[in-house]
Amino acid sequence: MRRAGWYLVSGAVAGFAGVLGFHIGGAAAPVALAQPPRGEAGRPSALAGGSTPAATPSARLGGATGQARSATGAVVGYGYGELSVTVTVRGNQITAVSVPLLRTAEPYSQQLAQQVIPMLKSEVLAVHSAQIHGVSGATYTSEAYAQSIQSALDKLHVR
Repeated sequence: MRRAGWYLVSGAVAGFAGVLGFHIGGAAAPVALAQPPRGEAGRPSALAGGSTPAATPSARLGGATGQARSATGAVVGYGYGELSVTVTVRGNQITAVSVPLLRTAEPYSQQLAQQVIPMLKSEVLAVHSAQIHGVSGATYTSEAYAQSIQSALDKLHVR
């Protein structure tokens, strides 16, 4: 019985250390995401004029099949913040995805988004669509990401 107690205590200490390390920031290297300028009290400032980013001129013109076109999707709120995604396509194939706007409610949401967004990007680039499965544990972020992707694809007239 003494051994069982020892293993239980050492397991609890190891688990606590792992959780503490995660919250302190030792979980993963941060991913560089564009951050909006911070306003009063450290909160992100609002978009100028409150408007949604629009498609680039080349996207509105339709472009040739081989020409790369980009559009920024709608800003989507998701309970823990808001995000917007820019999509670049060549023909009907998605060639690049970036997140120019990511505002989160607290540091944990920021850290979670930085871990999840590269996974979502990989999935979008693999399926060339907004029809992605998402990431377990980040359902709201995944849904907002997919909605913004679809908004950008709609602006580009890509299915």
